[in-house]
Amino acid sequence: MKDLCGRLKDKRIVVVGDAIADQFLEGSISRVSREAPVFILRHESTVTVPGGAANAAANVAALGGNVGLIGTVGDDHNAVLLRDALQAVGVDVSGIVSIPSHTTTTKVRVLAGHQHAVRQQVIRIDHESDHPIPQNAYDELVSRLETAAHLADAILVSDYGYGVIAPEVFQTAREIADQRGIPLVVDSRRRLAEFKGATSATPNQEEVGQVLGSDFTHEQCEELRETLGLTALLVTNGNQGIALFEAGVPPVLTPAVGPMEPVDVTGAGDAVIATYTMALAAGASYREAAELANYAGGIAVMKKGTATVSALDLIRALGDQARDAVGQANS
Repeated sequence: MKDLCGRLKDKRIVVVGDAIADQFLEGSISRVSREAPVFILRHESTVTVPGGAANAAANVAALGGNVGLIGTVGDDHNAVLLRDALQAVGVDVSGIVSIPSHTTTTKVRVLAGHQHAVRQQVIRIDHESDHPIPQNAYDELVSRLETAAHLADAILVSDYGYGVIAPEVFQTAREIADQRGIPLVVDSRRRLAEFKGATSATPNQEEVGQVLGSDFTHEQCEELRETLGLTALLVTNGNQGIALFEAGVPPVLTPAVGPMEPVDVTGAGDAVIATYTMALAAGASYREAAELANYAGGIAVMKKGTATVSALDLIRALGDQARDAVGQANS
């Protein structure tokens, strides 16, 4: 598995989807307001990091890949902050389309606490555009996707429901992947059933439940894989691990890696799909890619905020797991 980590380096991945600016506003609670029975938060810092599809791209970069992001932003200050954050971690932003009069999708997480105490998230404030993406922007997205993907080793589709993955965008990604014989991997927050003909998909339990109902079975997952025309379906189940459904192969269930109680699940799915896609691009089997992605998810949930997972993180986790296995065998 460590050898696979080394093979991820320099793989070319195109990420297409809903770019989000994740902002973390931190402050200390000093007193109660006299105007209303609420705490007063003394602002200390605001940090902007890539979220949504942008976080998937940042994870690819952290794993050593060459990655370009195809998506949209508004013409506001948060668009500048998001582009800067992406460029700082090595993501090519030339595929991002700026839409005049639009708001960059931004999620502001307010972290509060007493001075010198651990900060806790107390509220999230979402900024979203009130206007649909115009057709000329979709035309530009398709054009930039075609340009970026002609040398790609894989295409990753990250649909957070903000409109970037329109039918023509997904169809273009699917056609390029089919023509070039490269993996097309999909993660969709609410529209999994609409994306047929990809190579694989990485929904979580809740997303599968939206299609099959909450008490779905392994047999239903296999039927869903066939219905969507996928070669493999990877279902993430939080602290219960992952389940891989591959054509012609019995389901493979892999327990979660690491502690059962996560620190922060924000962005864990982005780390999983980025690792899984890169592993497939590097020639791994679906089972190998799923197992490596499982490690990535276990690492991501132990980091605070919208975190990325690096190749070094994976190598260290694999080494720790091997040492634990040896210790158990000798005890």
